[in-house]
Amino acid sequence: MIQQQKYQSGVTLMELMIVVTIIAIISAFAYPSYSQFVVRAKRAIGTSSLMQVADRQQQFFMDNKRYATTLTSLGYASDSIMIGEEGQVVTVGDDKRIYEVEISTSNFVSYELTATPQLNQAKKDSSCGNLTLTHTGEKGQSGTGDNCW
Repeated sequence: MIQQQKYQSGVTLMELMIVVTIIAIISAFAYPSYSQFVVRAKRAIGTSSLMQVADRQQQFFMDNKRYATTLTSLGYASDSIMIGEEGQVVTVGDDKRIYEVEISTSNFVSYELTATPQLNQAKKDSSCGNLTLTHTGEKGQSGTGDNCW
């Protein structure tokens, strides 16, 4: 009589450990890239918010022959606004605020807008720091980072 061998199906512990190790290695390379992508995406929201305020300043100038010295003159609820993760204006205490936008200097013929990073964005994007935009369209940052705009 010939005995037939029975094969067991499934995954051995060694095969499982190899797969887990490969996933860990891939994750170790992918996570830093993803984190930097998120920081850049949030920075884009900050720059976009500065551009929106600058647009309002230009419209105010066309209507009044001078620049506004406060954000309330431009239709905002306060002279300093907080921008959330989706680009919306949020409250000062909101946990999802990423930038504070304000008119840092202004007179009737010029202005400078500043977007100051908040909470985690301030920690993770220290290379760019505060973003600035002037009435001439000059873009700047307080940090030494590249490609902040």
